[in-house]
Amino acid sequence: MLLSLSEYPVIAHRGNSAHAPEDTLESLRQGLALGADAAEFDVRLTRDGHVVLHHDPAVDRTSDGRGEVRAKSLAELSALDFGYRFTRDGGATYPWRGRGIRIVTLEDVLETFPFERFVLEVKSPEASAETLRLLARHNARQRCIVGSFDLAALAPFRAAGFATGAAREEVVRLLLRSALPGVVRQVPFQALLITPNFRGLPLPVVRFARMVRAAGVPTHVWTVDDPRQAQRLWAGGVQGILSNDPAAILRAAGRDPAPMPGGGATA
Repeated sequence: MLLSLSEYPVIAHRGNSAHAPEDTLESLRQGLALGADAAEFDVRLTRDGHVVLHHDPAVDRTSDGRGEVRAKSLAELSALDFGYRFTRDGGATYPWRGRGIRIVTLEDVLETFPFERFVLEVKSPEASAETLRLLARHNARQRCIVGSFDLAALAPFRAAGFATGAAREEVVRLLLRSALPGVVRQVPFQALLITPNFRGLPLPVVRFARMVRAAGVPTHVWTVDDPRQAQRLWAGGVQGILSNDPAAILRAAGRDPAPMPGGGATA
């Protein structure tokens, strides 16, 4: 489904991260339970060589700790509360504090969800070898797309036959190519994972989607929480939508999200 031009997957960005702490088992579980077709998450390497889910280089924004993931052991990270800073009301309440939300390893995810589809963002090249080993060990190649801004991080996955997204320099080349006539017949990636606005620079994602479609490649756009924007992107030729609020995007696609206990995750 993630590599199809005729399907329109809703992908839970860092899980159901508008409603639960991002890149955690709880968030992934919620996103998939709602009915998302896949979940996206980020991976980094700890000081002692474990692949864990975390977006930022440091844990300051997401936990009650401080410091970089790569400078900490898995045991040190496991002692932190990764629900500590989650709030939906500007800091008036912190509903996930003290509820046992811990750092998650890639191994945890692959064992917990043996059949689900994933989009992985490899945050640095040093995480690639162990991530590749774990994905191969769990026979996950057919249900994953691996993305990274860094071409060096993607190279081992491409060599092993994994579907990958486009690295930063490949997006730049696509941007330059978009100003020229003609059709793109071949690209080095199997899915275009793209954002409409990268560090203040608007990107022509609909034009990109039309370009890579000629090469048989789908386009998945992050991060889209506005249902109307999702519908415009689908109408423009985009396939997948990565959203912090997958329930809202499922509704935009005419699909009813599954009810969550207490209703909070779909409100």
